[in-house]
Amino acid sequence: MRNRNLLMAEVAIMAALGIILGFIKLSGPWAFGGSVSLEMVPIFIMAFRRGLFPGVLTGLLIGLLQLMINPYIYYFLQVILDYPLAFLLVGLAGLTRPGWSDTFGKRVFMIILGTFIGSVLRLASHVISGVAFFADQAPEGTPAFMYSFLYNISYIGPTFVLTVILLVLLSKTAPKLIHGE
Repeated sequence: MRNRNLLMAEVAIMAALGIILGFIKLSGPWAFGGSVSLEMVPIFIMAFRRGLFPGVLTGLLIGLLQLMINPYIYYFLQVILDYPLAFLLVGLAGLTRPGWSDTFGKRVFMIILGTFIGSVLRLASHVISGVAFFADQAPEGTPAFMYSFLYNISYIGPTFVLTVILLVLLSKTAPKLIHGE
């Protein structure tokens, strides 16, 4: 019971940290949401530190909190795709959870792979939302999929790079934070 309470406390703290990191962002030309920030870092930390379920739960909480704090609501299904589902999918990085005893090189590989998987799945959720609900925003002659993909990759790509750099640095300097004990 104590371990479960500790795990839930970690999930709550990381979800709160994700929201705080979401306020520190590089805004850009994204008229319909999106920014370069480190809000996914706590999700990845929980996924790599504690595994699949805690990572997914942290992502779900961050998505729901983002929806409550700073929503961009267009349609009901768009809300699900852009908030709880998109961030929940990031937590699937826990599928590549590095082992504590793995070499640093293997841990880096698993961090990059897991961060890539989580970022691509989040991207997919946002692209589907964009195609389904924001196709009318595409410039004339631009296919909805291409518009949505380019729009969303323009902030998820840089976010992925920054997140990988930070997670690898943390894995090197504070391995217990990323990999547990």
